[in-house]
Amino acid sequence: MSDAATASKPEETSAIPADELARLTDEIVGALKTVYDPEIPVDIYELGLVYRIDIADSRDIVIDMTLTAPGCPVAGEMPGWVENAVGAVPGVGKVDVNMVFDPPWDQSRMSDEARVALDMW
Repeated sequence: MSDAATASKPEETSAIPADELARLTDEIVGALKTVYDPEIPVDIYELGLVYRIDIADSRDIVIDMTLTAPGCPVAGEMPGWVENAVGAVPGVGKVDVNMVFDPPWDQSRMSDEARVALDMW
């Protein structure tokens, strides 16, 4: 699991029961792991492209993510792939995907799993 991505709630207590919030978080991360950068054989979550996952009390989801490079050929398509994958998770409301480029992505954001897959030790 990438340390860079965080599932977050505002500091106040969530209206979503803790066990359901944990399930939603796990299933959202699982859905993100089905989306791959077509040029790199590692999913976007393990690559560290997902910076933030916010689950609102309404179960609407906001995801901040980036690309390995701003000129990535799938920049226009990737948010839709992520929206569709996360939107298929049972219990999820509306999904918004924000592309951000600050901070810029670098290889330090990759998980150990991604480093092994790409032989980058």
